[in-house]
Amino acid sequence: MLCRTALRLSGPNVSAAATELVRRAQLIRCAQRLQRAQSSPRCARSYATEHAHHEARVENIRNIGIIAHVDAGKTTTTERMLFYSGRTRHLGNVDHGNTTTDFLPMERERGITIQSAAVTFQWPPPQLCPPGHVPTTINLIDTPGHQDFRYEVDRCLPILDGAVCILDAVKGVETHTERVWESAHLSRIPRLLFVNKLDRDGASFRRSVLDAAARLRTWPLLCQIPWWHGDDFVGVIDVIHQHGLRFSSSNGTMSVVSKQSIERDSPALAAEMETARLQLVEALSEHDDQLMDEFLELEKDVPAASIKRAIRGLVSDGAARFTPVFAGASLRNIGVQPLLDAVVDYLPSPADRPPLELLGGNASTLPALLETGRKGHPPIITLGHVFKVVDDPHRGMLSWVRVYHGAVTRSSHLWNSNVHVFEKPQQLLHVSAKDHHEIQHLSMGHIGAVSGLKSARTGDTLLSFPGHHSSAPEALRTVRINTLETPPAVAFIAIDPYTRTARDKLEDALRRLTREDPSIRWSTDEKTDQLILSGMGLLHLEIARDRLLTHYKIDPASAMWGDIEVEYSECVLAPSGSQRAVCERTIRDKAGKAACTASVEPLEPLGPADAKLPPPVERDGNAIHVTIKTYDGRPPPFDADLVRQQLVNGAIAALARGPRRSTPVRGCRVRITMDPATDFFGAASTGGHITNAAILAVRAALAEVHAAGSVGLLEPFARVLIGCPEEAGPAIQHDIAAARGGHVLEVRKPEDDEIAAAGDGTTAEGMPEPVDISKVYTPPDPYESVTSLRDGKRGAVRMLRIVAQAPLKEMLKYDTQLRSMTGGRHTLQLDPGGFELVTGPREKALEGW
Repeated sequence: MLCRTALRLSGPNVSAAATELVRRAQLIRCAQRLQRAQSSPRCARSYATEHAHHEARVENIRNIGIIAHVDAGKTTTTERMLFYSGRTRHLGNVDHGNTTTDFLPMERERGITIQSAAVTFQWPPPQLCPPGHVPTTINLIDTPGHQDFRYEVDRCLPILDGAVCILDAVKGVETHTERVWESAHLSRIPRLLFVNKLDRDGASFRRSVLDAAARLRTWPLLCQIPWWHGDDFVGVIDVIHQHGLRFSSSNGTMSVVSKQSIERDSPALAAEMETARLQLVEALSEHDDQLMDEFLELEKDVPAASIKRAIRGLVSDGAARFTPVFAGASLRNIGVQPLLDAVVDYLPSPADRPPLELLGGNASTLPALLETGRKGHPPIITLGHVFKVVDDPHRGMLSWVRVYHGAVTRSSHLWNSNVHVFEKPQQLLHVSAKDHHEIQHLSMGHIGAVSGLKSARTGDTLLSFPGHHSSAPEALRTVRINTLETPPAVAFIAIDPYTRTARDKLEDALRRLTREDPSIRWSTDEKTDQLILSGMGLLHLEIARDRLLTHYKIDPASAMWGDIEVEYSECVLAPSGSQRAVCERTIRDKAGKAACTASVEPLEPLGPADAKLPPPVERDGNAIHVTIKTYDGRPPPFDADLVRQQLVNGAIAALARGPRRSTPVRGCRVRITMDPATDFFGAASTGGHITNAAILAVRAALAEVHAAGSVGLLEPFARVLIGCPEEAGPAIQHDIAAARGGHVLEVRKPEDDEIAAAGDGTTAEGMPEPVDISKVYTPPDPYESVTSLRDGKRGAVRMLRIVAQAPLKEMLKYDTQLRSMTGGRHTLQLDPGGFELVTGPREKALEGW
């Protein structure tokens, strides 16, 4: 029927429109055959076996992530993508605890994503592709949405080539959405926007689009508008191809409705479709000269292919000045298939991304490094990045690797340029959620797991080059990919093992746990001998404790577990003098000697006198400068890069315990100097002695500042967002300001958000200029929904949105206090707000804590 309709179409673009409708019809028929075939377990298994490990060409790969605030529908959307691609046979449900990517027991119990999960599928499925058409391989990472797991998102984003950001159509842009959007911006990740949950009461496509324009500072390119039948959300209107896509909510079957049918049955919707297309073409024409010429010649009949080319060009740089917008309701199986089409059409392949930036060595980008190899310098065979480490119960430590050049094989001799050791892979694995399948090689552009890497950690760079050496060639020894800084911990829990055996087992589990997740740290309290486990928040530490008990089999009765508390930090308020320290003792059964000089000062902008100071190593909010003196330009009698790293390690260890409360030091600038003539003693200066010399020197400098009374306390603050009934608002504001030591930043009504959003809040450096939302086109929401939202019913509770900043310690268990003040009619969101100096009565109160 659709094919016959396509043949009857008339107009200047008759062949293009007919071809598109025929293609859609073929897709529908093939999808129906695929659904029937998926009912056969044998067919599903053969599909997974045949296609899961497909080695696609680089231009046919999309490495994408799903990012959003918690409960926006990331996992549900991922589940639909897997189903419609033929990768799974059943639609999982978060509430039922049977989704593919949320496979941890705690994820299924709590209904949230805790760790990133990777899956691979092809779109369109091979069964749906016409002869000669190669499907696109999509490597997808489903990321957490809770702010406590923001590091899990941040470490995955840099290795992606694109992302789909999902918005809840009822709530719009939420705080974690803004944060991950800014993280994606820092990594220049091209993005699409998917407005989800349009079937819910209170959903507003218009408000969500305006919210995105204002809060995310991006110009929305509406490729779709919602299709409403009365109050029911039934599908989407494809603005570019000018037809409707109607979905069956029971199984997601998609039918294409021609432009003529829409004009006949709903003239107002057809007019809105024309308006949306015109607005889209006009917005694109302002930034694409070729499309402008076509627009001036053809006006509204600009070909769909030209529009898609222009969108891809504007999106590919990752600056997010423009973002394509799509609509749907994943739980009701609406809009997922066209979203997958958009991933293929608009997000770049690894070959389309800007050159990879490098640190160390003689080249700043990967192409420049490869060029040096062609000029007689040592060439590289492989370059990869370890972005995550997972402790698998069956295979041990698995390093998730993104390959940027060459291929990793089981015979690869990999140089880890971060820790300066060689690594030997045991197995190469294709990752599919909790399942792993062995493969022969991991080629450029792909993501996979490598077992057997004993030293690899998150952020490490792996290289291989011809031949086998005891060390890497000088030009390649320090080449590495830039990585993100691990955020500071804000909460901790004290663990007191009852026996030595229990302590040894717990320490081994903590070493493995912190290798998995570097945002979790552990140490030993020198005063109480307790083990201190630190993390990013209350939920983060609850999950870490559960993983220790369930995955690492720690007996909960083998230790006393304290309550989760806020972790304070220390800072220096004045500079110290230079302190020289000598380490002369036996370390690991080896006598030796080394020395260095260190000083500390508050982290403030450097002056002109510091122009020759070496670049700092930034860690945990501190900056560490290491200077190794030279004489007459002669190199030192040791590996300068290795010694510099050893000195940095010593400084980091010393800053982990401040002199006032044995808590981490932050906001400190450390200067370390090593003079080979007086501080280096040949073979006696081992790595352990050099590191310990730095520890002693930095601690001596901190002790000097503390003796002068110039060490302050830093307290973690949180940005607090509270939704509450209007009558409870004054009491909550007073409680935050008077009893909790915080201050209220803003109070507004939810319906005023789109007005207040313009230009509010802070954004990442380099973010686009604010968008004038008065010029942004959005289709009207259906009249009935607008009436119910704007007018409200008699007796309905009027809600307020309170934005505040308060000490995290006072907010950890604030939900219970709010429940008594609001009768349970509230929402509470806490986001990291940095550290602030504690002064006055609050500082005196902490002295006795």
